[in-house]
Amino acid sequence: MIAYRLITNDDTSEFCHRVTEAVSKGWTLYGSPSYAFDATKGVMRCAQAVTKDVPDQDYTPDVKLGAL
Repeated sequence: MIAYRLITNDDTSEFCHRVTEAVSKGWTLYGSPSYAFDATKGVMRCAQAVTKDVPDQDYTPDVKLGAL
């Protein structure tokens, strides 16, 4: 299975740490990061898609993607 996650957060170092943690656990960046202004909160929001090949696991909707 190829797992897909979209990591999102406010534009802070916490977002960068979440992406860095995913990459260090074998996830691969997928595409470019996205940024958008959240007018309700008055902050920039970030998003980065990541994928991971997990050959020995079949997909089911209850897979905990962050635990892969």
